[in-house]
Amino acid sequence: MIKANNIKKFYGDLEVLKGVDLHIKKGEVISIVGASGAGKTTLLQILGTLDVQSNPSDSKLLIHDTEVTQLSDKNLARFRNEHIGFIFQFHQLLPEFTALENVCIPAFIKKTPKAQAEKKAKQLLDFLGLSARYNHKPNELSGGEQQRVAVARALVNDPSIIFADEPSGNLDSESADNLHKLFFELRDEFGQTFVIVTHNEQLADMADRKLTMVDGLIVNKEVVADVTEL
Repeated sequence: MIKANNIKKFYGDLEVLKGVDLHIKKGEVISIVGASGAGKTTLLQILGTLDVQSNPSDSKLLIHDTEVTQLSDKNLARFRNEHIGFIFQFHQLLPEFTALENVCIPAFIKKTPKAQAEKKAKQLLDFLGLSARYNHKPNELSGGEQQRVAVARALVNDPSIIFADEPSGNLDSESADNLHKLFFELRDEFGQTFVIVTHNEQLADMADRKLTMVDGLIVNKEVVADVTEL
């Protein structure tokens, strides 16, 4: 599903990623933990194609057997829209749109017909327990409800990979627990792969594999999957 080799990232003289190797199988839930500044979010952004490594000539990033760094900007945007979903700590819902409209936005970008997009969005909102909230705007939803709308938005195009950056960091403990359980329900129901950066040890320990980053490297190399399984 994902194969990353020798991923490095520099910001000026600061080396944030120092040659990360990572293999992730389809359907895995992976947590990435580590102290602030270890490079977790930077790695997630590169894996999610929101940023690029500093050494493209001597590194690889394969997603679905596609070397994403070789795609044009237009094709990369299309690839991201079709194959990747994102969940962030702050839901980033557009305040002027309803829950249903927010969920539909990635589908509209994909040029999915409106009726089809809304049908899919409603199915996801129903699955997430938000069938009574279609027409509510973000300021009319609780924090947990807003985050579930963001989850539905990430799933509307049926992406094979979901990247989540501190997805429960802005939630109370009950909402966070519900969101954590939801990730595994979604994996079991829809077969997505989840890569989650988190400081929440409970969520990290629930994952199929917990990867620890220290100073720009994944240090528990023994948990990396056999590439023949990818």
